[in-house]
Order: sequence, then structure tokens, then C-alpha cells
Amino acid sequence: MLAIETSCDETAAAVVVDGTDVLSSVVSSQVDLHARFGGVVPEIASRAHVELLPPVVAEALVESGLDGGDIDAVAATVGPGLIGSLLVGVAAAKALALVWGVPFVGVNHMEAHLYAAFLEEPTLEPPLVALLVSGGHTMLVAMEDHGAYQVLGSTIDDAAGEAFDKVARFLGLGYPGGPAVDREAGAGDPHAIDFPRALVDQGFDFSFSGLKTAVVNYVRRHPDVSTPDVCASFQEAVVDVLVTKARRAAATTGARNLCLGGGVAANSLLRTRFVEGCEQDGLHPFVPSRSMCTDNAAMVAAAGWWRWRSDGPTPLDAGADPNLRLPQGEAANG
Repeated sequence: MLAIETSCDETAAAVVVDGTDVLSSVVSSQVDLHARFGGVVPEIASRAHVELLPPVVAEALVESGLDGGDIDAVAATVGPGLIGSLLVGVAAAKALALVWGVPFVGVNHMEAHLYAAFLEEPTLEPPLVALLVSGGHTMLVAMEDHGAYQVLGSTIDDAAGEAFDKVARFLGLGYPGGPAVDREAGAGDPHAIDFPRALVDQGFDFSFSGLKTAVVNYVRRHPDVSTPDVCASFQEAVVDVLVTKARRAAATTGARNLCLGGGVAANSLLRTRFVEGCEQDGLHPFVPSRSMCTDNAAMVAAAGWWRWRSDGPTPLDAGADPNLRLPQGEAANG
């Protein structure tokens, strides 16, 4: 399966066999294009995808040692994401499917992040709970079986990655904010400032907007405060909430496998605390490699392969949906 990912600002293509064997995975980042604006500019992102996607797909095919005649299906992210960016990838995938005479498979971006775990740990099996943390989403998902999900909770305002970006921008640390805050936090005291942990003991939903505002207000009241201390204390609060709720979700559902995914899964403190929490609770942790945390097409191919087996091809008149939700309910028969 050839897969394409263009949901935000990463242009990616990959060739994967049977949903687990990655023959190639190529990612072209647009970070430099958006850095001066302090965040992703949708129009710039979609125009860059138009330019970058053809050579990225070509490189993925060359690295795999295959050509169009060897491809059995073409998958692409159809949502959620930036609508202009999504449409570029969907249009390209449909065109290739038509040219090669193979099925097209539409993939949910959040489901793809779930399947990144199965790429790196093929023996992993449901039931499991996944904590998916990115710039646009923060959610806890119970996976009873392939294709059978229950969203236990999600953010009611800012996603964790969005809060990282906004705090980094306010502190003048640049873009992307997550890695910048992580670097600064390494030299700071995580207990220097007691920032709030919203909803930490209430259900499974998340809220990080108030935490972001608390950081801004504190720095304005204390302009001479150490930036590393602010970053370390902010990061400590975010990770505390994420790990506490993930552990509670596993305990509530009875899942023995707890998985981490999404761009924020690259955060060093989150990775450490996540594994420590699993060890304390007797859970099996899965923490993806950093290359599988960020958006990539290999995870799209993994999810696409399972969707193709269960649901068959996606109609070519299907569009992109920037607000697409993770499918919930029973697994599809296939």
C-alpha cells in the first residue's frame, strides 16, 4: 500500500506491506516555511504540499524498490486537519489510484496515530488505551478491537501541543514550541512555580487553556522570572495531567496495554513519566520512536490496510473532512 499524509504541515509518503512491513517512509517538513509566523499558515501549507508531494511520492517508491505496477492500493488521510492541505493529498491519492487501477482508501488521521503502535510493535493486541497528544488533539481512546473505539475524553479547549506552542511564542522561544519548551525545561526547576492542573481529578476530558493563561499572567507579574523555571513548571503541569488521566483510564477500562501517540509524545518528560506510571501500575507501555510521533505516511498505510480489509475501498467521490471524528462502536466485519 502506498500512503499519503498531508493533514497539516508535513508532506509524507510511504510504502508498507500488510500493514506492518515498512519498505519506505519519506517526510518533508515545512517547519522553516512557518517558523517566522510562529505557527502553521494554512494557505502556505497547502501550496507547499502541491510542490512537495510529487517528489516525496517518487522518493518513497524508489526507496521501496517498487513502481506503480506493484502497488495494490493507495491510502490518504481524509481528516481531521487543514482542509486545503487534506485536499492536496486526497486528490493525489485518487489520481494515482485511477492511473494504476487500484482501490483508494481514506484514513482518519487519529486512527493512523493509533496504528503507529502496531508498526513498531506488531505483537501488540487490543484491548488497550491510547493517549493521543498533538497540536490539534488531546484524547484518550479505548480500543477494544481493530476498528472498535471509544473516545473516553478529549480536550474541551486547547490541545496540549497547542498550549506548548502558545507558551513558547509568548516566551519568545520560537516555533515549533514543543521542542523549544522541552529544551528550556531541562535547565529549570519543575517545582519552582505551582501552575494549575485543570480537571486532573475529574473524568477524562482535558483543558489546557487556563494553564496557558496562568503562565502568561505569572510572567507578566514576575518579569524577571527564570524562563527555564517557567518552562519546567509548565511542562510538569501538562505531563502530570496527561499521565494521571491515562493511568486512570487504563484502571477504569481494565486494559493492560497503555499506548502513547501523537507529536507531543516526543516530549522527553512525558515519555519518562508515562513509562514510570505504567511500571507502577503493572501495565505494558508502548512509547513510539520519535520518528513515529510526528505525522508520517507509514502510520496512514498501517491504518489504511486494516480499513481496507474491514470496509473495502473508499468511494472516489468521498471528500475530505477537516473535523472528521474517530469512528466509534463495534469493529467492522471483514
